[in-house]
Amino acid sequence: MDPIFPLDDTQALLQSSLQRWLHDNAPFERRAALLATPTAFQPLWAGLAQQLGLLGAALPEAVGGQGGSLADHLVVLQALGQALLPEPYSACLVTGAGLLQGLPGAGPARLLAGVADGAVRPVLAALEPGGRHDLAQVASCLHADGSLSGRKALVRAAPQATHWLVSARDGAGTLRLAQVRPDAAGITRRDLPLADGSWASEIAFDRTPAEALLGEPGTDLLPLLQQVADAALLATGAEAVGVMQRLLHDTLGYVRQRKQFGVAIASFQATQHRLADMHTALLQARALVAATLAAMDEPAAERGRAVAACQVAVARAARTVGQGAVQLHGGMGVTEELAVGHAFKRLTLIEHHQGGLAVHLQRVARWQAAQPVLA
Repeated sequence: MDPIFPLDDTQALLQSSLQRWLHDNAPFERRAALLATPTAFQPLWAGLAQQLGLLGAALPEAVGGQGGSLADHLVVLQALGQALLPEPYSACLVTGAGLLQGLPGAGPARLLAGVADGAVRPVLAALEPGGRHDLAQVASCLHADGSLSGRKALVRAAPQATHWLVSARDGAGTLRLAQVRPDAAGITRRDLPLADGSWASEIAFDRTPAEALLGEPGTDLLPLLQQVADAALLATGAEAVGVMQRLLHDTLGYVRQRKQFGVAIASFQATQHRLADMHTALLQARALVAATLAAMDEPAAERGRAVAACQVAVARAARTVGQGAVQLHGGMGVTEELAVGHAFKRLTLIEHHQGGLAVHLQRVARWQAAQPVLA
């Protein structure tokens, strides 16, 4: 597997160790069992934490991590994408733990220490039925007694979480995060299997008691939420690169052995053109993910533009590679027996991640419209 960006020695060791472990412990043949229930992934999660020490790779050393960065998340997610592993790594580590790292106080630090050893899986519950993909459209409210009321739509990995970080507005209208246990009183939840085999929940809160309120009173957390959402979007791009690499590898193997008129279909010019288009799309997406990583420390507007442009490239590449792989496999490409169909479903959901292609194009256009015109 070609890495997204040049790896240092530690990252190269992380990648090779994870790939070997996934080959031994999470082959495609086990995928159906790992998708059967929301809790079926737990032995695998324990292995990632205890056998590989993977969950602390990008966490601060003060909470038991290895002091890594977002780049380490990209290395991990590329490998997980190639293995088509149905687990909540991005939701818990990139988004949930990313939020906790940006929050002051001892409470977030205690949760982060549990994340590193696999005992804590924090998941953000932010988007609402009326707000679609807009993190600022929050009607959920925090009452004076510390309880929470409101609804959250399609919270990914919520059935697998130990803690929910729920966005809500306090009496002053400030956006805060409420730390809530999934088994707390006043919760109505509907778990849903998604098309790619992952899990999500629709959640309603009715005077649900919060374990803690995160963030300083009077400090709006929307900038932090947007920063973490951008990191998660880039991480999804790295996963997509891994999925596309798996698809291209499997498709090359298939067309070299599938014969028509006595010759392998890989020798047909139309097949070669399609494979070239798929390969080019993959290279473009991989290059954009690598370039966007360097822009993550820029001011919010520039960072957002870079991430949105990257997601546009990833979404277009996902469609090109996914559809090409299915078409070259023919009817076999949509069966449950082959990894191709599963990878295609995952890429389809990634294509529509955080609003889809149109939303991200609008985000790029708004940034460009705000730039001064040079005389």
